[in-house]
Amino acid sequence: MTVGSTSLKLIYKEREKEEDKERAIIPNTQAFIEYIHDKKAEGKEINLEQKSSGFMSVISNNFLSIVSTALMLTVVIMVFKMQGLGDKGKVYDGVENKSNITFEDVAGLKEEKQEMIEIVDFLKEPDRFQKMGAKIPKGILLCGKPGTGKTLMARAIAGEAKVPFISMSGSEFIEMFAGLGASRVRKLFEKAKKLAPCIIFIDEIDAIGSRRTSSSGAESENNQTLNQLLVEMDGFESNDTIIVLAATNRPEMLDKALLRPGRFDRQITIAPPDLKGREEILKIYGKEKKFSDKIDIKSIAEDTAGFTGAELSNVLNEAAIIATVNKHEEIQPEDIEDAVKKVTVGLQKTSRVISEKDKKLTAYHEAGHAIVSRYLATSLDVKEISIIPRGFAGGYTMYKTNEDKFYVSKTEMEEKLIALLGGRVAEKVALDDISTGASNDLEVATKLARDMIIVYGMSDKIGPISLKVDDPIELEFYGHEIEDEVGKEIRRLIDEAYSRATEILKANRDKLELVANALLEKETITAEEFEEFFV
Repeated sequence: MTVGSTSLKLIYKEREKEEDKERAIIPNTQAFIEYIHDKKAEGKEINLEQKSSGFMSVISNNFLSIVSTALMLTVVIMVFKMQGLGDKGKVYDGVENKSNITFEDVAGLKEEKQEMIEIVDFLKEPDRFQKMGAKIPKGILLCGKPGTGKTLMARAIAGEAKVPFISMSGSEFIEMFAGLGASRVRKLFEKAKKLAPCIIFIDEIDAIGSRRTSSSGAESENNQTLNQLLVEMDGFESNDTIIVLAATNRPEMLDKALLRPGRFDRQITIAPPDLKGREEILKIYGKEKKFSDKIDIKSIAEDTAGFTGAELSNVLNEAAIIATVNKHEEIQPEDIEDAVKKVTVGLQKTSRVISEKDKKLTAYHEAGHAIVSRYLATSLDVKEISIIPRGFAGGYTMYKTNEDKFYVSKTEMEEKLIALLGGRVAEKVALDDISTGASNDLEVATKLARDMIIVYGMSDKIGPISLKVDDPIELEFYGHEIEDEVGKEIRRLIDEAYSRATEILKANRDKLELVANALLEKETITAEEFEEFFV
């Protein structure tokens, strides 16, 4: 009997001829070996001899090793591939810019474009600046809320300069394997140096550029990636003509080392457009839309104060969809109005079955908002009141927003609190009951009151100090009683606003009944119809 590495070969020795000998390949298991020794193969003599096994035996014995080796090779190959950029870091040829985006496609950002024109000029004629001893900024950080046009601006720079544009998101640097984020940063800059002059655009840079910590795990990996980015930006030569553009809507999250001069030399804040800017944006996005002659672009711009470029584009697209569904030959003013309501408030739900009790409560609630607002000096004019559900709201009161606000006074904020509580007060005054319908109003009002105290320093009792802190422990610097005082001041502002709203509605109880009944009858009241109750 021969024992191989993965099998046993049993040979009966009494059979002299080789061809008469019986051979059997059997599993090399501990149980079988013990069985052979115990049974003595029915009394026959057994000689155990170690020999090399056959081909099948080798396969059987090394199968697990082969599989393990294959898996390891697969992992190694995958790691090497991931160390490169792969499909990430897409390069757009500046000479043949497929998107054809230029500064003409960017509206509402006059001053910001002027800043970028200098960058374009340097990329086109770097020698002219270098002869003067000027150094181009290595990095430019574009800050602003989502949809303001940060990515669009970056693409326009590449289109104007006619240089390659490498686009990559901050999240694409992060992988499950340690060290690959830093490796990917190196590969990105190596590619950029080969394509120079070129632009590197990193969108959502806060994904890798957030403040470094001493933590381990994923945060440690982010720290390595950020450190490599800092090293690469410091390694630029003045003649590399590589510019790093980055975009974020959370600049406060970025590490200070990333923002110092020599890395991101310029920080450009891209704010939502003003009235003129919105008008220009609407004209650009409206080029391919079929507008009715009744459409007034300026009027749309007035009704969309605070909207970003992306939101304005969405409004026009929704208007085109609504016009198509309504089988209009052209986009009508009512299509635009429906689109604005759909974007701001939500989808209209005319099919929802609402009880008469809920309709009545909603009617008084919305009438309370509108009437209280009308008697406040700084409040906006009412544009429309409706008890038709939209989105999560059972009804809504829309206001005319034809003015851009950059600063808000204390009086305006106090009167906004009064208007917000008008709905809850109307329920109490008219129905002697309250409902959950005012939950969002109360949430907004409480946050506004809190901001007045701890952010804007509008409390005479606490004083003109900012208590907006990242860590609540920092409040201890102001004394242990400060939290109680903040709570008392917030409660005072809410109580005063509630009392003022109650006074207005009790003094105009007849108007409250008229407006509520009109809503129950028509479901929607226009600004003109609302004003008729006060003639």
